[in-house]
Amino acid sequence: MTPDGKLKWSDSEDIAIRLVELHPDVKPLTVRFTDLHAWVVEIPEFDDDPKGSNEGVLERIQMAWLEELE
Repeated sequence: MTPDGKLKWSDSEDIAIRLVELHPDVKPLTVRFTDLHAWVVEIPEFDDDPKGSNEGVLERIQMAWLEELE
């Protein structure tokens, strides 16, 4: 997270925490990467290029989200 509280694609743990808050009843492994991408971009604190992700970035976010729930 940047000093001003903005999230970047590289902030997988912080993004995961926000996803837990925003989607508490969702099981991360059931979410398609296209949906995950959309949900991350919709996070109010997210401030990065929407085209700046790839499968590896989304997988890291998904795994961090799973770890947050456990």
